[in-house]
Amino acid sequence: MGPDDSGVGMSVCIITLNEEENLPRCLNSVEGVATQIVIVDSLSTDRTEEIAQEAGAEFHKQEFQGHVLQKQTALEKASEDWVLCLDADEWLDEDLKEAVSRIVSGEEGDSADGYEVNRRVSYLGSWIDHSGWSPQWRLRLIRRGKGHWAGTDPHDRLEAEGTTKRLKGRLCHQPHKSLSDHLGKVNRYTDIMVAEWREKGEGASLFRLLTRPPARFLRMYLLRLGFLDGWRGLVLAVMGSFYVFLKYAKRFAVGR
Repeated sequence: MGPDDSGVGMSVCIITLNEEENLPRCLNSVEGVATQIVIVDSLSTDRTEEIAQEAGAEFHKQEFQGHVLQKQTALEKASEDWVLCLDADEWLDEDLKEAVSRIVSGEEGDSADGYEVNRRVSYLGSWIDHSGWSPQWRLRLIRRGKGHWAGTDPHDRLEAEGTTKRLKGRLCHQPHKSLSDHLGKVNRYTDIMVAEWREKGEGASLFRLLTRPPARFLRMYLLRLGFLDGWRGLVLAVMGSFYVFLKYAKRFAVGR
C-alpha cells in the first residue's frame, strides 16, 4: 500500500472465509493503488489472517451475517475517499488497475460517484466469453458514502447513490476451484435462498419447478451462445438448470 501524493486514497474492502489460496492474488492486484485494505473475516481456520496481516490489512473477525450485511460491514469500515469492493477470488488485470488508479488520483478530471467494471470469469481452466457470464458489468468502485450493498442473499449487489460510468480493463474472477466445488456452492446457495423464501413466506410452485430449469438451460446454452464455450458451456448450462431445479425442489421439501 502507498498513499498518493495528492492525499486522495482508496480503500479496498473484502470479505473472507478460508481464502488462503485466493487472497494473495487478490491483494497483489491492488498493490500500489490501495491505501487501506479492510477485510471482514467469517472466522477462518486457515492462513487467511496471516496473509492479510502480512499485507498490512485491517483484519476484523465476526460471525457470518449473510453476504449483504457482511459486505456492508466491510464497506462501513472504509475511511478513504474511494472504495473498491472485491471478492477474495477476484483480481484486477493491469488495464483495470491503471483505470482505477487514474480515477483515484484525479487524472480523469470530471469523475462519477461510482464505476462499473467488466468481470471476466475463469471456469475449469478457461475463460468464459458467453453463456450469460460475459460481459458481466458490476459496480465495484464508489466514492465513500455514495453506495451501499443491497440484494437478497446470496445474490448481493452494490448500488450507487449518484452518477455511474464504466471503466476499461477486466476484473478477473475464478468462483469455482473445481466441478465439485461448484456443486458444493450450488447446494449451499440454494439452502440460503430457500431460507430467505421461507422467512418471507414465499411458497413452492410446481409450475416453476417444471418450467424454469429447462428455460434456464435453453437461455444459457442457446440464447446466450453457451455452445461457443465448448464443453464448459454445456456444463455451465446444465449446472445453471440444476441450480434452479434444486432451489425449487428444496422449497417443496421443507414444506409449503
